[in-house]
Formats: sequence, structure tokens, C-alpha cells
Amino acid sequence: MNALLPEQTYFSIGEVSQLTGLQAYVIRYWESQFGTLRPPRRDSGQRKFTRKEIDTILKIKDLLHEKRFTIAGAKRHIQRESRQVATQLQAVIPNSPESPNTTMDTLRIIRRELEEALRVLKSVA
Repeated sequence: MNALLPEQTYFSIGEVSQLTGLQAYVIRYWESQFGTLRPPRRDSGQRKFTRKEIDTILKIKDLLHEKRFTIAGAKRHIQRESRQVATQLQAVIPNSPESPNTTMDTLRIIRRELEEALRVLKSVA
């Protein structure tokens, strides 16, 4: 879904509302319900959503609107997925002395590199 987003780092709640087709109050409510949805704020207090938060919102929207999960069920599903990813990472990197923060930093670097590769491929096509 990232490929459809404009090329910018941060998005306002109004922009996220337009991109996702959800009202801003729904996004704010989901923020209070889902621990994985915590966009950082500017000094002025405005939320600054990244692509990661937009992906999370779209995932929640799919679970609630398309797959008809309850909020509690969607929370459990997302938590279960997070645990599975963590387990898979430990299987890939056995006996790693890396802390979870280091692992997340590594994943962020890999994601940035993949996004850059995608941009290069799009410019060639």
C-alpha cells in the first residue's frame, strides 16, 4: 500500500483521513484502543503519521471493516502477529546478543533500503 502514498515523510491526521477513507475521530479512537498505533507528535501537539502508522491503520480497517473483527479480536490478532514475527526473527537470528531495539533498528534499515530499491525500479520502468 506504501506505493500509493505521496512521497513525504509525515502526514497530518487530515491527510491520513483522506488516504484511508476514515474520519479523523475514528483514527483518534483507534489510537486510544490499539497500542501499536502511537504516532509521534510535533512540538505543537499535532500528530505526525508515518507510513508505518498508515499501514497499521489500513490493517486495522481491514480487520474491522472487511473481516468483521471486533476491536478486542483485532487487538488479539495484531498481538498474535507481532509475537509470530518476533519468533520468526529469533529463528532467523538464533542466539543473537542483539536487544529487541537493535533488531528493530536493523529492520528499519532493511525497510528503508527496500523502499529505495523500489523507487529506483519505478524510475527505470
